[in-house]
Amino acid sequence: MLELVKLGHRELERYYPLLETDFDSEELLPRLAIHRGMLGGSLEFLTLRDSESGLDAGYALVLTKNLYGYVDLKYMAVMPWFRGRGFGIQLMRELNKRYADTQGVIAELTEFDDPDPDRLRKLRKFFKRFGYEEIASDYTIRGVRANILVKPIRGSADLTPILHRVLPDFYTRFMPESAVYRMMEIKKCGE
Repeated sequence: MLELVKLGHRELERYYPLLETDFDSEELLPRLAIHRGMLGGSLEFLTLRDSESGLDAGYALVLTKNLYGYVDLKYMAVMPWFRGRGFGIQLMRELNKRYADTQGVIAELTEFDDPDPDRLRKLRKFFKRFGYEEIASDYTIRGVRANILVKPIRGSADLTPILHRVLPDFYTRFMPESAVYRMMEIKKCGE
């Protein structure tokens, strides 16, 4: 049986090299910032664990506290040895259950260089399968475009008018404001 398990600081130390492999260094949050977010309760590091074998099939890093009631699915990945076997679908289902009482879930899809030229198209298709809608945004991380998808639950999918406030509100809970604005730039659409 697969279950979502909240991980602690030791597991983060063990998993961080995998995060460095799965995500571009420019979009990766500093390890210390993640620890700070976990300590303050504004960030959850989760794994999809097979309770019978004790093996972890996938993981997710979710920014959970902000003024607007949404959560931000910052990173999500399936372990390399479990990829292509439906564990991503199972992980997404479990995340949807865990955050079913929120206003919605935000996902950031970056356009960093990737060996798979179809990665972004596949990710969009995967997220749309679970009810995510892409919204218009002028959002960059380290100068690279980031696409925003929102799964509305109790709130609106169209966060376009307030996105420039929602996303920094997540990050400034565990990173200095100056570091947040060096990392990301969010403009109101059309600015």
